[in-house]
Amino acid sequence: MAVYVAKKDRIELRVHENVDVLSTNLAEYISELSEASIKERGVFTLALSGASIVTVMGKLCESPYKRTVDWAKWYVFFADERGIARNHADSTCKQVRDNLLSKVPIVHSHVYSVNDSVTVERAARDYEFVIRQLVKTRMISVSEIHDCPKFDLVLLEMGPSGNVASLFPNHSVLNLEEEWVTYITDSPEPPPERITFTLPVINSASNVAVVVTGVDKAEAARMAVEDADHESADVPAGMVCPVNGRLVWFLEIAAASKLQNVEFSE
Repeated sequence: MAVYVAKKDRIELRVHENVDVLSTNLAEYISELSEASIKERGVFTLALSGASIVTVMGKLCESPYKRTVDWAKWYVFFADERGIARNHADSTCKQVRDNLLSKVPIVHSHVYSVNDSVTVERAARDYEFVIRQLVKTRMISVSEIHDCPKFDLVLLEMGPSGNVASLFPNHSVLNLEEEWVTYITDSPEPPPERITFTLPVINSASNVAVVVTGVDKAEAARMAVEDADHESADVPAGMVCPVNGRLVWFLEIAAASKLQNVEFSE
């Protein structure tokens, strides 16, 4: 079960021979972070992005993790969500609930979904308000660098254009500095309306993991890793750079096929 590891600038790269191996490695990584966070703070705060992220999180529903993870201490948030009904088949919340959270003994009230009964502008404001209240009580930690929530883990899926969450190339929301949660109405991918964490929130996390699968994302992965300019809006994934945290990329081998200037060890 080969996993190839390398470091590039401030990025730890883990390349896996297939998606199944990636899923196994990701489950172990999340389990270890969960255990460490709960031991230190009594809770584990996780923000997810991408409806299909649950595909590679599936191993958490299996032994030993279903039994050993302290699910009652998990608090789950959404780093982005589509502006559609919560019970819509394409809703990130629905897919995460149906394919992951319903299969483990997590506390229902610990899952913070986005309000689907208001405009995306209002939904973004409401979601930020909820997070601000939880930061005040220190259930979510606060960044030592600036006034931002410090999630224990932000788990992102990179898209073919190098997008993460609902942060798309050269979009104006990439420049936001004060807002924690914002909205867009012109997504280049359907549906057009979405809410999303901003880059300052993502980059304030204790840990950020970026998951990349499929050869169609290989060029964007190369640009984000090898040509990374943390101020360039061309490839938003390249702007992910935790200020005082750890960044790990989980790549399936096809997605890593265009990486050239990186030396891996098994």
